[in-house]
Formats: sequence, structure tokens, C-alpha cells
Amino acid sequence: MKDNKLIITINREFGSGGREIAYLGVANELPEKIYDIQKDILLNIASKESCIIVGRTGFHIFRNHPNVVRVLLIADYNARVNHVSEKHGITKMNARKRIDNVDRAREEYTMKYTGVSRYDARNYDFVLNVTNIPGYHVAAFLAQNVRMKFMNK
Repeated sequence: MKDNKLIITINREFGSGGREIAYLGVANELPEKIYDIQKDILLNIASKESCIIVGRTGFHIFRNHPNVVRVLLIADYNARVNHVSEKHGITKMNARKRIDNVDRAREEYTMKYTGVSRYDARNYDFVLNVTNIPGYHVAAFLAQNVRMKFMNK
């Protein structure tokens, strides 16, 4: 690997536990900003150090980077409702509304700035249904596969 800085992008469904899984060591989640500024910030971070980018269309921004691993985490809708309800202390009905709103907003944002659906599996190296898998197992799986992908470079 000539440039040994690694980029992992993690896109996730709201309530899938993706944010927790992303904390493999270091994770960067940027506040909401306009797309061009956000993109410049992500590119700047990635030029200086290995990083994990959670959301923010990282899968698309780094699609041609030689050292990227792009991940989409999905989960069963009812599991997501339970997770959001418990994590945020809200009713299941409010959790459903929040999930639907966040998922819709994320898809609209992604389509607006990238022209592709964040749900299109062709955008990712791994698409994992994490419904019945503890977060630490998902993180270990990803870490092992990242090492294997770049071991021979």
C-alpha cells in the first residue's frame, strides 16, 4: 500500500447501531454543513490520517480512493424501533416516526448530492444486516476483513 492511510466509510440505517459499531478506534462525524464544505473537510481529514467516516456520503466521496472500505449497515425495522425507543427513551410510535423521518431525510440528501441511492448495494464493499449480531462482533468482523483486504498491498 503506497499511501497507508485507510478510510472506512460507514453508512447506516437509523437505529441499526451503526454509530456504536463505527467506534473501532477513531470515528469522525461532522456537524451538518453544506455539501461542498463537508466534502472538503472529509477529504482533508483523509489526506492526513486514517479515519472512519460515518455517513455524510463518504461512500460516494471516496468511491475511487484506493484504500477505502465502504460499509452499509442495515437492520430489521422492528429491531431498529426497539433500539431507538430504548436509546432515546421514547415510545415505539415516536421511534417509528423518527426512523421514517431520518431515513427519508438521509436518502433525499444522498440523492441530491450524489445522484445515487444510499441503499444501492453496489456502492459498498460490505452490506451487513446487523439485526441479531452484537456490535462488537460486527466491529471485529469489519476489522478482520479490512486487515485481510490490505494485507497484500
